[in-house]
Amino acid sequence: MPADRFVKQLNTQIGNELASHNQYLACAVYYDALTLPQMAAFFYRQAAEERDHALMMVQYLLDTDARVEIPAVPAVVNDFADVVAPVALALEQEKRVTEQINDLYRIAREEVDFASEQFMSWFIKEQVEEVSTMSDLLNVVTRNRDDVEQIEEYVAREAGTEAADPTAPPVAGA
Repeated sequence: MPADRFVKQLNTQIGNELASHNQYLACAVYYDALTLPQMAAFFYRQAAEERDHALMMVQYLLDTDARVEIPAVPAVVNDFADVVAPVALALEQEKRVTEQINDLYRIAREEVDFASEQFMSWFIKEQVEEVSTMSDLLNVVTRNRDDVEQIEEYVAREAGTEAADPTAPPVAGA
């Protein structure tokens, strides 16, 4: 069974991941309303990915006979000044999640909880990718804020659907 301190923080992180899901959903809806289908699809995929991250954490707790507590999530930002704002918000969110994931890894290490430390390793790798993706997208969106067709073209070309990662932890309910 994982260390109590880790379980408590992982339950908190489940809420953080679900909050990220909701925020990405709001970003997707914003772009959908602007008839930017590539940006909308990208953020809908990101929302689903964040939900899956939460459910990976749920499954880990279930697999280790730890208590799962689904926390409340804060309200999201629904109104954006321009096409750049949601991506800037997403990048800040990914940086914050990276800090949270690193904290979880640190707690597992401090508690000498090897299984939980190993579990968190995948998320560390994932966060490197997430921050890089959002950073690149922010550069493109900022540079092309007045030419949304260029943004759409970039997302269609560079941010398409990716193959499932066979090393990813199992998702609860999948």
